[in-house]
Amino acid sequence: MENTMRRLLCFLLFAISISVAQELRISVPYTRFVLPNGLNVILHEDHLIPAVSVNIWYHVGSGREKPGRTGFAHLFEHIMFEGSGNVPEGKFDEWLEAAGADNNGSTNSDRTNYFEDGPSNALDLALFLESDRMANLLSAMSPSKVDGQRDVVKNERRQSYENRPYGMSSIVLSENLYPADHPYHWPTIGYMQDLSAASYEDVVEFFKNYYTPNNASLVIAGDIDPAGTKALVEKWFRDVPAGPPVQPLAPPPAVLTEEKRLMFEDRVQLPRLYIVWHSPAMFAPGDAELDVLADVLAGGKNSRIYKRLVYELQIAQDVSAFQSSEALSSTFWIVATARAGHTLAELERIIQEELDKITAEAPSLKEVQRAVNQFEAGFLDRLERVGSFGGKADRLNSYFFHTGNPDYFHEDLSRYKALDPNDIRAVAQTYLKRNARVVLSIVPQGKKDLATPGSKEVKP
Repeated sequence: MENTMRRLLCFLLFAISISVAQELRISVPYTRFVLPNGLNVILHEDHLIPAVSVNIWYHVGSGREKPGRTGFAHLFEHIMFEGSGNVPEGKFDEWLEAAGADNNGSTNSDRTNYFEDGPSNALDLALFLESDRMANLLSAMSPSKVDGQRDVVKNERRQSYENRPYGMSSIVLSENLYPADHPYHWPTIGYMQDLSAASYEDVVEFFKNYYTPNNASLVIAGDIDPAGTKALVEKWFRDVPAGPPVQPLAPPPAVLTEEKRLMFEDRVQLPRLYIVWHSPAMFAPGDAELDVLADVLAGGKNSRIYKRLVYELQIAQDVSAFQSSEALSSTFWIVATARAGHTLAELERIIQEELDKITAEAPSLKEVQRAVNQFEAGFLDRLERVGSFGGKADRLNSYFFHTGNPDYFHEDLSRYKALDPNDIRAVAQTYLKRNARVVLSIVPQGKKDLATPGSKEVKP
């Protein structure tokens, strides 16, 4: 009897500890201040290792460009590494590497990001470099430098899109998902004719409008002293002049009222199918649900579509699904590559069968929980990192940009943990409609018969 009571007590204590652990709030403490020129600064202490990450987001992406003048945001991702008023060309990387630090940048439709990761004693150098290119880039920029990087970007477009198997798919899909004047219609890398047509004055004007302290947020995370770090930020950034106010983008909602069936030939060995729908914007209701739905459909060998196409029927080489979340509007993708000897019509039929099933009957609790557990594991893994893409510094900046709250970690994870199977079924019913999607077939040259029926040929 005594042993039984002891075991029961241990069980109750264990259950209580689990309950308490589940209620613990994930929080990444921060200090935020705003300089008189409008620069938002967010500081986070993490003394686990003597390292620091400097992460700056300029709130400008390709969505801020205009039809006929595209590719500017990505072009500046390159130009910003070509020297500034007090940093000779090539020294930005050289000085950071000598200090044991590295750096990189990226551009998407909504923002441009630059970061430096390195030992904590490299903080002063990283802040000087970022402030100098914010304040003094134009004094070192010239038509010849712009032309040189313009050619680099054009070559990148050739390598990453035009000469890459299936590389033009994202461009064709964006052009058919969004109207010509929508910020997401054109690719981040821009169009060749626009890059060629842009004058030096066009490029300078774009920089003056958007690469300003009042259109940026700076996160410094890691082994820092907040008071000393604030003093360094003020030292390097307080005298950078503010730019003109930047108004929020407010395009009309992107809506498809028909199914578009498209096809083009490419230099590929196997045909590939893309099915893409409009979906809710990042952090909007439905966004997390579609992340989970993507995992249920194609997140590994036990997922529904992957299991049927790749393992059971063996008619597909690979299949994936994902929610591509963006600030204004998102897209939900299913992508499948046929095996040799099979058509995309075969793949589409099975995919549609699985979509019909999940709209008719909710997935199992086990399927949903598996997807949520995988997301939570990845989420917690990223919390262990301070810098680089996806680490705490980048997430603090992302949450601030999208929600206004840098410490949105708990709310973000809670979106997923609150889901049940009926939520997943509901978003499938709401967004994955046959009459509101783009179906794109990419087929080997000379093999149009492998495309899905009714596809209209397009020229990428």
